[in-house]
Amino acid sequence: MLKNKSKPPVNETTPKTPSLNLISEGTRIKGTITSQNDLRISGRLDGEAICKGKIIVASTARIDGNITTAEADIAGNITGTLKVSDRLTLRKSAIVGGDIYTKVLVVEEGAQMNGNCRMGAEVQELNITDDSEFEKETKKAKSDKD
Repeated sequence: MLKNKSKPPVNETTPKTPSLNLISEGTRIKGTITSQNDLRISGRLDGEAICKGKIIVASTARIDGNITTAEADIAGNITGTLKVSDRLTLRKSAIVGGDIYTKVLVVEEGAQMNGNCRMGAEVQELNITDDSEFEKETKKAKSDKD
């Protein structure tokens, strides 16, 4: 005898697909982008990007501003500070002019980075909602070493 099981409501069982925000090539944005989901930038950003997911910067992208994110994959040109709480990957076409703070750094041959780099155990998990604490801790750690 087959039992008919009642199906639970769709909203409780359907896996949510990850959301991706896309800034296409040929698009220019001035200001701050804040996202709870992943973000792919192929165009131009003059400002800051704050993301709780992953930021992907395509080889066609140019960013003049800071990036704060959980994970990043960079192939484009960035002038600004990168703060990545987990893994930062710099592809061979990446050009980064600014300081880098990350837990794990992967650099392909040909990638360029011009700035200071702090990584590993000394880099705490970034609080993306309020980054001022991160800055205070970084300054404190620097003054403790001097």
